[in-house]
Amino acid sequence: MTDQVSDVTNEVTLEELAALMKRVAGVNVDPARLREQADAGFDTFGLESLGLLGIVAELEQRYGRALPEQTERCKTPAEFLSQVNGALRKGA
Repeated sequence: MTDQVSDVTNEVTLEELAALMKRVAGVNVDPARLREQADAGFDTFGLESLGLLGIVAELEQRYGRALPEQTERCKTPAEFLSQVNGALRKGA
């Protein structure tokens, strides 16, 4: 039973992404704005590619697995979360 519960928690939300953007890249973005503009480019929020690399590294460390290389090249929060969560589901 607990295995099923842990699989559910292996998903990164927009709120978590906003927190990571602030902690790792120093970019403060309201989670509600991130949700409303999930298809806007990361540059809209002030996140540069180096910041995204830091977020990928943080998530790889958190989950103990490498994320696909294309994750680092995602242009939008929606695309990023799709890549990350897809990889986490496959590895769960």
